[in-house]
Order: sequence, then structure tokens, then C-alpha cells
Amino acid sequence: MLKPDHHIILKIEDVSKQYRLGLVGTGTLSDDLKRWWYTIRGKEDPFLKVGVLNDRTASLDADYVWALKEINIEVKNGEVLGIIGKNGAGKSTLLKLLSRITMPTTGTIKTKGRIASLLEVGTGFHPELTGVENIYLNGAILGMTKSEIKSKEAEIIDFSGCKLYIDTPVKRYSSGMRVRLAFAVAAFLEPDILVIDEVLAVGDAEFQKKAIGKMQDISKGEGRTVLFVSHNMASVKSLCTRAIVLEHGNIVFNGDTDHAIDYYLKQGSLTTVAKAFASESFESSIFKIHQISVKNKDRELGSPIVENKPIEFTINLEIKSEQPEKYHITYHLFNENGEPLFSFSNIGEDNQLLNGQNILACYFPESFLQSGQYFLSLFIVENKKRAIFIERDILNFVVVDSGREIGTYMGREPGSIRPRFEWRKLN
Repeated sequence: MLKPDHHIILKIEDVSKQYRLGLVGTGTLSDDLKRWWYTIRGKEDPFLKVGVLNDRTASLDADYVWALKEINIEVKNGEVLGIIGKNGAGKSTLLKLLSRITMPTTGTIKTKGRIASLLEVGTGFHPELTGVENIYLNGAILGMTKSEIKSKEAEIIDFSGCKLYIDTPVKRYSSGMRVRLAFAVAAFLEPDILVIDEVLAVGDAEFQKKAIGKMQDISKGEGRTVLFVSHNMASVKSLCTRAIVLEHGNIVFNGDTDHAIDYYLKQGSLTTVAKAFASESFESSIFKIHQISVKNKDRELGSPIVENKPIEFTINLEIKSEQPEKYHITYHLFNENGEPLFSFSNIGEDNQLLNGQNILACYFPESFLQSGQYFLSLFIVENKKRAIFIERDILNFVVVDSGREIGTYMGREPGSIRPRFEWRKLN
């Protein structure tokens, strides 16, 4: 447990986790004897020094790998900490260590109070027990008395929306129903620290709204701590007060949420625009692309995060042809699920491309896009028929809500666009 400190509720000190690659086993007899010989002499386990960087894309010859390496984090009471990173970065491993599902190879984890975890669909549920029996089982695991659980039972069942099936064994629930009930149990049984992995993505849009709203109530209204893992940067932005970025099992950024998201998005090639355009891939005998950007109007470049204010898409394009009027540019916009939203182009007499440099901007009005992650593809088209250049996902950016009360309380609203229409009272 932590030493008395009213502000720090979770402290992770030099925590590392090592896994053995290949078939799971205890190793050879010679390995065990060597480990025993080092132990009785008071020396460190020799196999802890064997290991490589946790890069899932690499081909390795070593027997061991560090899933996490020397992690140090302090979390204050009432803080919502976002944990972001690519697949395989070590996010789920860290949460499993915090939840005591597995133990760290080295280092210590100190906590105050009870921890409730929601790491996988149906975590902590016994499939043969009914929904209501699992509520009492999870409460008992958290150290609550039967009367304490009883006082929360009605709220849990109502929030989960599973009242019809609450006396049915959990093994007959759909994955979405299990997540609903598991989240309700974890949230309403009043843990001091709530640990949530990506599982909320299994729920429908209505439940995701309720879950985000409840997590905000837990942290802001009730002063409890939330650790939140998600690949949805808009959810991280709206919910988290601070975030860390994991890469290959190491913390590469620890700070405010905006800068963490910015750092995470810039790790990939999608946002290294200026560097990418120095290559021959963006040049031909007909054109050369110098730069493409997305930003809030009248703001400086630099961040892939834009607010839901007027948005400016700008391209710096050089045309080398003597017939520049034959060409135009078209953008295709996709949401975070890869679904096409719409296309837009510069077709029109006032926006025709000219021989030489062309700096062309397109503007979206305020509150046009919902908060979320978007991907932009670029096409250069000849004679309105044939694309002579296609670069998919040339830009990746995140739109965040900049102060809409309903968005803050209820989470992201349905849909990808949210135009503002004119309303009139006619009586």
C-alpha cells in the first residue's frame, strides 16, 4: 500500500514485465539449475537480462521479450489517465498488472483502495451464474458486504439495460450484454480505481454514450480515479485529464492529453507530411506536391488535432503541364471506421489549376464534422475521367469538440457530420 499521501492513489515504480517467446513452459532443467544457483548466491536472475525490444513487426532470435520496461507512473486521486499506443505497445499488459491478473517481473505497484477492472468481455463473470448472482460475486471480490451490494443492485440492473435477462445464466448473453452488465457492475460498486480497456467498443452507440457520461461522473462528481485505454482519440480527448503514450513497452510521452494525442498521431507516417513530400512518390512529369495540411482557419500548422471550428484544407501543388486546365484535385474523406463520407474537388472556373505553383484551400464551416478521427485521400484527375495520382490516407486528423455542453456530458453524438440548420418559429 502507499504511504500516507492524500493526492497519490496509484504509484508504479520501475515496473517491467518479461515474457518467454514460443511454447509456454518452465524451461529446461539446465535453465532452472542456473536460475537456482544465481538465487542462492544472492544474484539477479540471469534470464531477466535476456530480452529484446517489444516490436511485434520484427523477426527475433531471442527467447525472451520485454512487454513493459521500467514503467514509472504516479496517478492522483480523481484523475482520468488515458493510456494510448499502437497494438502491441503494452497497454493491456500494464492494465493486467494493475488488476493483479499477472505480476510484474521487476518493480512494485502501490495502490490505495479497491480496483475494479473491465479488460475483456465478461471479465470476472462466471458463465454458469445468472446476471444478478454475478453482481453479488463481483461485489464480494471487491470486499463489499451483501447489504452494500443490495443497495446498488437496482441501479446496476437499470443502467445495464439487461433487466429481462438478469436471472438468466451469463453464458447465454451476447457479447454486448456482457459488456453492459460488466461495466455497470464495475462502475456502481464504487471502486476507488476503475480500469477500462477497449471493451466499450463492443457496446452500441447508446451504451457508449452512457458509459462515457458515467465515467465523467465517477471522476468529476465522485472524485474517483479512472484508467482508460482506447484507440478513439476523440473519446480520450473528451474524457481524460492526462495521458501517456506507450511504444514497444516504454513510456515515450507523459503529459497533457492534447500533446499526448499529438505525439501519438505523429508517430505514424500519415502525419509526417513535409518529410514524405520530399520523396519522388509525390512528383511526376505533370505535377509536384510540396505540402498538404489541415488546420483550424487562422491558426498555425503543427498539430493533427483540430477543433470543431472552421477547418481549412490546403495544398501546395506545382503543375508542369502546358494545359493545366485538364487537371483538378479531389479529396475523399473517411471516418475512423474506414467508411467514406463524401468527396470534394476544385472543379469550377474560379479554382482552375494554373501552370506553376498553386496554393489551394477549401474550408469547412464551424460544427460541420462530429468529433472523431478522420482520414483524407487525395486524387489528381485528368479530363474529369482518369486519376493520374492516388494517395490514400494522405492525412490523418482528429476533430475535438471545443465546448458543446451536450457533447461533454453525453459523449459523442451519432453520425459523422452535424450541420447546423436554420430554424424559424412561424407562429
